[in-house]
Amino acid sequence: MARQWGPSLRAAEKAGCVVSASRAGQPAAGSWSCSGVIVSRGPDLVLCHGGILTPFLRAGSAALTAAGAAFLRGDSCSDDLRLHVQWGPAAASPAGGAERGRAGLCTPQCAAPEPGPPARPRGRPLQPPRPAELLLLLSCPAFRAHFARLFGGEAAEQWRFASAAPDDQVSEEEEEDQLRALGWFALLRVRRGAAAAAAEPEPEPEQEQEPAERGPAVAVAPLGAVPKGAPLLACGSPFGAFCPDIFLNTLSRGVLSNAAGPLLLTDARCLPGTEGGGVFAARPAGALVALVAAPLCWKAREWVGLTLLCAAAPLLRAARAALGRPGPGAPGLAALLPPEVGAPWGLPLRAPGPPWAAAAVLVECGAVWGSGVAVAPRLVVTCRHVAPREAARVLVRATPPKSAMIWGHVVFATQETSPYDIAVVSLEEDLQGIPLPVPTEHFHEGIVASNTRDNNTGATYPHLNFSIPVTVLQPALQRYRQTGDLGGLRELDGAVEPVKVVWRLQRPLTKAPRSKL
Repeated sequence: MARQWGPSLRAAEKAGCVVSASRAGQPAAGSWSCSGVIVSRGPDLVLCHGGILTPFLRAGSAALTAAGAAFLRGDSCSDDLRLHVQWGPAAASPAGGAERGRAGLCTPQCAAPEPGPPARPRGRPLQPPRPAELLLLLSCPAFRAHFARLFGGEAAEQWRFASAAPDDQVSEEEEEDQLRALGWFALLRVRRGAAAAAAEPEPEPEQEQEPAERGPAVAVAPLGAVPKGAPLLACGSPFGAFCPDIFLNTLSRGVLSNAAGPLLLTDARCLPGTEGGGVFAARPAGALVALVAAPLCWKAREWVGLTLLCAAAPLLRAARAALGRPGPGAPGLAALLPPEVGAPWGLPLRAPGPPWAAAAVLVECGAVWGSGVAVAPRLVVTCRHVAPREAARVLVRATPPKSAMIWGHVVFATQETSPYDIAVVSLEEDLQGIPLPVPTEHFHEGIVASNTRDNNTGATYPHLNFSIPVTVLQPALQRYRQTGDLGGLRELDGAVEPVKVVWRLQRPLTKAPRSKL
């Protein structure tokens, strides 16, 4: 763990920060905050999510969707905008911990004070929030184009990319602002010295320290350098500026789940407030891959456990192009933005990754869709709740290429009372170019059936899943392939009671106590 993630941990903790926006005369914490990434030191340049700035746009959030809008200059926001950036102490250990002889955590300032004399703070204190100025609001046009193609049109009403649950009270205007700001980010410059003193009361001398290093603070992975399935490390501050002592630079691991150009997906767990946080790769070591665009995605009122990312490389290219144009701003800052590192693997971003990953297919049955696994050139296994009716006509979309579509029909589906949530689809044509998985002899490989759901509260737990061992299915599937006999699959409808008890997450019934009479 330490050997693989050491550079990424150090890069994430050194570059992570939290950005807050408020109006003049209001508390510095303000009502809007998100995560950010320090991309350069001396001067300090920060990239963060642009959603927190929509309330300050002179022309409203409609300016973000205007034709040809790729960037907006800092004066596009009102004069009463006040920005602050806060980051943690620099890490010295390989894992991003504390200095030698000091504890790794600072004393939470948001905790209630303990009785007795004040104790000496443990560890290194957080840096105080520093004032910053807005240089640019910028977007990645390719990200927005892919987003509109994938999530727009008729399916748009089923998807939500707001930082609130479907049942939360969010006005239509606020939701529209968040959607328009999706894919927009802000480039800030942190004020120091005289510039900071002019904007804010002068900080204490020991707090106003110039950075020990100057120049780019992170390395950026080129678009295409990190393959699908590669491990990623997300660094953000859940709930933004709320209690940074405990939430600042919270880490979460995952993989690059999929990609469409600069629009990336990861299963790294992110929460509201992590928008704008950095996502780093293990290889190239510690390289910044992307920024969090939307930490929560909802479809048909169900939470999808994936995080939407915007690749960092094209975003920084857009920033260089905007800074290089004549006009008010900061000449020479384009050269300070971090360069892209070489791609040691030379693998495309949309490479299939492990060969067995190509066996996963998309199954559509009417308005219902789900995943399936190709176990033979004309045979796909999916879940009953995806294709619940035998003889139903379904459409199967294979991965290579994405546009390949093959029709089929359901030859078997378990009964609703069966704990085995399985359906088998026979295809009308062969799946071409798909490496079929080799069934294991052990139980730990299988078919994901469903999430866990609490029927008492209605809550669904996406990260706790049931899977059906392939050893249960393999004999019946082999029998059907060789003889066309569904008898082996029909036996799944008569599961024994212990299997049903496990499926319902119930404890096994204990034997009744013997009567003493």
